[in-house]
Amino acid sequence: MKDRYKLMGHVYDLLSDMYSGRRIVHCKEAMLTRVKPDDAVLFAGVGHGREAIKAAELGARVTVVDLSETMLEKFRKGIAGANFKHPVRQLHEDILKVPTDEKYDMVFANFFLNVFKREPMDGVVRHLAALAKPGGCVVVGDFAFPNGNFLVQIIQTLYWYIAASLFFLVTRNAFHDIYNYPEYLKKHGLKIVDTKYYTIFGIKAYWSVLARKPA
Repeated sequence: MKDRYKLMGHVYDLLSDMYSGRRIVHCKEAMLTRVKPDDAVLFAGVGHGREAIKAAELGARVTVVDLSETMLEKFRKGIAGANFKHPVRQLHEDILKVPTDEKYDMVFANFFLNVFKREPMDGVVRHLAALAKPGGCVVVGDFAFPNGNFLVQIIQTLYWYIAASLFFLVTRNAFHDIYNYPEYLKKHGLKIVDTKYYTIFGIKAYWSVLARKPA
């Protein structure tokens, strides 16, 4: 299994902090206020997983999934010596191979869905929705869909394409326009209940979208 993040994985969080002025980390952590002790919480494409570590510190039963061994190794270093209420389960796996017979109170997909082309991304959203319990939530944190006047939308789009180009060149991630994630969440039966934006240079660059599955 080729690790496409073998190089990028070592500097991923550093680059994201520099590029976003730490807005990305705040976006990833935006919906942690919804996590309760003993909740079953899954993080798809966890990366370095600072938000997953915080969920574990809150007493949640955390499962992390990543196809990159480099990213999982960074995550393991982040939890080394930690004494959580529940052990963190780590899966070195394709998210689509995570069985849906085990359901989660919250499913996080932070800056993960953007690695896919549109059709596969749609399939991943469907799978994430299937992993959530009835009444549970799916959270997507990512680059915000362009909004505002024409000039603002141009700036938002260019800002996305700078990052997308780098990851396409280094990791061979899919190269595409910005996805409107709420449309896909609603398409798969989820209801949008909260959206938080994070701005850079006064522009809504990132959003964390929380969608609930019908009980």
